[in-house]
Amino acid sequence: MMKRKVYPTDLSDEQWAQLSPYLSKVEGRGAPRRVDLREILNAIFYLSHTGCQWRMLPHDLPPWELVYYYFSRWRDDGTLERLNRELRIKVRLSVGKDAEPSAAIMDSQTVKTTETSGVRGYDAGKKINGIKRHVVVDTLGMLLMVMVLSADIQDPAGARLLLAKVKDCLPRLQRIWADGGYTGTLIGWVKEVCHWILEIVKRSDKAKGFEVLPHRWIVERTFGWLNRSRRLSKNYERLTASSEAMVYLAMLPVMARRLAKQQTVFA
Repeated sequence: MMKRKVYPTDLSDEQWAQLSPYLSKVEGRGAPRRVDLREILNAIFYLSHTGCQWRMLPHDLPPWELVYYYFSRWRDDGTLERLNRELRIKVRLSVGKDAEPSAAIMDSQTVKTTETSGVRGYDAGKKINGIKRHVVVDTLGMLLMVMVLSADIQDPAGARLLLAKVKDCLPRLQRIWADGGYTGTLIGWVKEVCHWILEIVKRSDKAKGFEVLPHRWIVERTFGWLNRSRRLSKNYERLTASSEAMVYLAMLPVMARRLAKQQTVFA
């Protein structure tokens, strides 16, 4: 069988080496797996980066039904979130940081939905009918957690839902930076319920034009990384779980490339 041509989104050997140890090797009872998981990931990354439909995956990649089966399986059993966590820890350790962060940055991103997607709402501030991605990242910009909600849910309300989920996952966390949209009773709630400090980083009233704000630029850079994935330009997913999985997927190549580059430098 002729080997297919390489797509720009394909994993290199070094990048695959970063991901492969965390994929399940045990399928349970039955015949041994004949599927090449590297090709499955290549197909998912192709879809994520190009924004194509599942049924329009190129024919030289695995059948779309098989690719979607693994995507939905890894979405539902937490594999994609676990991959994100394990690679994030490796990235942090590689630059001399602790495995878990003591500080984080929080923000949200509103995007339009398509006619086929499920949850939606109207964000009056952004004048967008769609969904809102609430994210928390560490000081390197690595994703800690994402929660997708209807866009009509205000940032403080969405933050409470997100941080309540984050609370039990990040034992070292002490401080979170956020923009002015998170002022009000949320600050007291974070201190009382989560025992963290929520610090609001505001733009100066005297500032004109673009201004780099301390800490907040980090999460904006993370959104920039996510925006490279055309699948995230709008919300095409029917399930919020799929929307969140696509965000975790978009971060995996970012971390795998960084780790592979460091491995090459120090080899």
